[in-house]
Amino acid sequence: MPDMADATAQPPQGRTANHAEMILIGFGIVALLALPFFVYPIFVMKMMCFALFACAFNLLLGYTGLLSFGHAAFFGGAAYFTAHAVKVWGVSPEIGILIGVAGAALLGLVIGFFAIRRQGIYFAMITLALSQMFYFFCVQARFTGGEDGIQGVPRGTFLGIFDLRDEHTMYYFVAANFLVGLFFVWRIVNSPFGLILRSIRENESRAISLGYSVQNYKLAAFVMSAALAGLAGAIKALVFQFATLTDVAWQMSGEVILMTLLGGIGTMVGPIFGAGFVVALQNLLATSDFPVTIATGLIFMICVLIFRRGIVGEIYAWLERRRSTGTN
Repeated sequence: MPDMADATAQPPQGRTANHAEMILIGFGIVALLALPFFVYPIFVMKMMCFALFACAFNLLLGYTGLLSFGHAAFFGGAAYFTAHAVKVWGVSPEIGILIGVAGAALLGLVIGFFAIRRQGIYFAMITLALSQMFYFFCVQARFTGGEDGIQGVPRGTFLGIFDLRDEHTMYYFVAANFLVGLFFVWRIVNSPFGLILRSIRENESRAISLGYSVQNYKLAAFVMSAALAGLAGAIKALVFQFATLTDVAWQMSGEVILMTLLGGIGTMVGPIFGAGFVVALQNLLATSDFPVTIATGLIFMICVLIFRRGIVGEIYAWLERRRSTGTN
């Protein structure tokens, strides 16, 4: 039986960074409760959806070391599944979300089964190719509405009690799902399973030599990441009451990569910060003449050249250096 201590790779952040991260998460939870009274609720709900999407992607890239170019398939696929189930089948929102998450997990199982057989850029290209196949399926499939998408999705009533047509009720519903998803990611990362994922990221050959079935762990991580991305997409379909081809396009996969790298891979707070920054920037530039794509491209270039660990990652590294200097 392999020794868990041997399988544990170098942690992505030190004790000081962990302490700072817990403080930030606690502050963020308190802020979530008050935000809808000071900020437009739809904007914050969009931010939470994409933050959860980025956290799901970070579970795969930051903690397993697998770069996927096809996560839009899970995000957008769940949006379509949930929108169709709620609007056409008339199911309740909670059932619709479960259908979306299950559909995304199934897609993750199929795509992951083929993709994990390769490594590096070949893995990324396979995920992109299969994601594009799903995109063209959505273009042709009847239930997706083609280029028009699925419009007018009813929010319904959660558990038959809470009317989600009310913006504040919908806000706290989204916030609860966001926190559940975030806790799920945290629990995975800080479990023995998460330690093995880190060991695979740091040294896959050593993990294999210790007797771990690396392929199975990779596939499990891929499916979990897909399911969480599906949760984000399903909630997004209810918030905005539509699902379109934009949700499954390759550009959406590029956006979540940008959000994660900008905030800092391998951290809990980084993807949330990155998603919030990108969504806020898009909202700010939506009414201006300056192209959003050029702005995000410039930011990505600056991040790669200056903030190699991402903004939050660089802050954590600075805190660790400061603690080490103070200790010595």
